[in-house]
Amino acid sequence: MKFTAFLCSALVALSTIQGQEQQQQQQQQQPATIGHDQVKPFAQPQAVTISERAAIKFKPQIHIGDGCHPYPAVNDIGETGGGLKTTGSPTAGCKGSGWGSQVYGRSTWHRDVWAIMYSWYFPKDSPSAGLGHRHDWEHVIVWINNPDVPDPIILAVTPSAHSGYSKYAPPNADTLDGTSVKVNYESTYPMNHATDVTTDPGEFQDLIMWDQMTDAARLALNTVSFGDANVPMNDGNFIPKLDKAWPF
Repeated sequence: MKFTAFLCSALVALSTIQGQEQQQQQQQQQPATIGHDQVKPFAQPQAVTISERAAIKFKPQIHIGDGCHPYPAVNDIGETGGGLKTTGSPTAGCKGSGWGSQVYGRSTWHRDVWAIMYSWYFPKDSPSAGLGHRHDWEHVIVWINNPDVPDPIILAVTPSAHSGYSKYAPPNADTLDGTSVKVNYESTYPMNHATDVTTDPGEFQDLIMWDQMTDAARLALNTVSFGDANVPMNDGNFIPKLDKAWPF
């Protein structure tokens, strides 16, 4: 009897210890959230592969019609920005990071066309004080014929919009600056922000491709919730969004 009671107590104690260890491991693995203005971007690496060179060649520029400027979403150790409440003006607290900004890229063959997705993160999506939500992700997909030819050409451009995507196949010449599409971040009151092409020049950010990021950064973008905003290029969203944006 005493031995049985002792054995049961030991098993309960062991189970408790294992549960505490698993909880500690989960907490350690859970990426931390830091201030939106404390996230340091990745420096743009030297392009090595064909896909990396194409991504830099066709890197878009973004013009901020109104609202926040883009910020880095994640750093090299997997810490993500906590975003901003929708208080104050649409630009309050998000006129640009002192660390510099970031555009995120991911590319692949999709139905025999090369698709390059470029994504920007914004700390809030607020057309007016009190409206909108914390966090915003917007993106544009540039569709080209083949990255491994001397002079690849843009076949289509699909910026993210409220109903899904605006589709330009081919894009108008005045919305391009050489091989760079000009993208506008905009909102029409009282609707939240979206993107579209524009004739206005914009700004460039350091580009980091999905495969160039650290494992910790990719884990964070695959698992951390950004509330009402979805990370467009993570493993769960990338291909479905290419399907939805298909412009041909």
